[in-house]
Amino acid sequence: MTWGSWGKQLSKKDMADLMKHCLDHNITTFDHADIYGAYTTEAEFGKAFSDAGIKRETIQLISKCGIQYLCDSRENKVKHYDYSKDYIIWSVEQSLKNLETEYLDLLLLHRPSPLMVAEEIAEAITTLKKDGKIKDFGVSNFTPSQMDMIGLRMDIDVNQIEFSLTQHSAMHNGTLDYLMTCGIKPMAWSPLGSVFREDTEQSRRIHRQLGELMDKYNATEDQLLLAWIMKHPTGIHPVVGTTNKERLRQAVEASKIDLELEDWFLILVASQGHKVP
Repeated sequence: MTWGSWGKQLSKKDMADLMKHCLDHNITTFDHADIYGAYTTEAEFGKAFSDAGIKRETIQLISKCGIQYLCDSRENKVKHYDYSKDYIIWSVEQSLKNLETEYLDLLLLHRPSPLMVAEEIAEAITTLKKDGKIKDFGVSNFTPSQMDMIGLRMDIDVNQIEFSLTQHSAMHNGTLDYLMTCGIKPMAWSPLGSVFREDTEQSRRIHRQLGELMDKYNATEDQLLLAWIMKHPTGIHPVVGTTNKERLRQAVEASKIDLELEDWFLILVASQGHKVP
């Protein structure tokens, strides 16, 4: 999302260079959505990917569909969701064209719609899989009951949710419990939360606690925040949004940090501002 016009506005050369840097550091998965950059970023990435000469089988491409966004390229009266069979298939075909690929490794429904019909979604996904246009299927920002409704008709492989030290409601509202029970892999968007974006009493407590642990783990604050997420037994995959090469390298190194049990809870307490119940 941050590579195009909604972020750093990287050139085609810069995108290709960043892809190669990612691969050099064993980052092989690229998380897209059709709406990023108001429906422009996928195509920009696709052109850079084609120029980079990277073998398709060495990477995984994820995209999302369903949000009808208000922008010049769409004649929408209001931002809304469309999960009709025809739209899902059309949207995936557009993503394939833009990304210059024959298939997606993973397709996600971007956000739940109050009007979605599980049977119609299942028909679209079945068709896309049969035609070899997607390998796996998942959802994003779905609740356990919404996953139940969809999951009764087809397998859900992934749910991409907001999860971080400052937004960890998924630990308490049953979402992560459900994912672990059903064997659904969680991905976490905005994995650093608001720690570096806001100066609040909460963020100051977190910085103090992380500062006390940095030497022990020979780690930066953002590495400790990622390690905190990855300690959860569901095996959460953070979606790292930075385009900074050094921070990407550091993010990979965070996967090697195994926080001790009490240190994990010290960090949680710093976020909550009180001991656990």
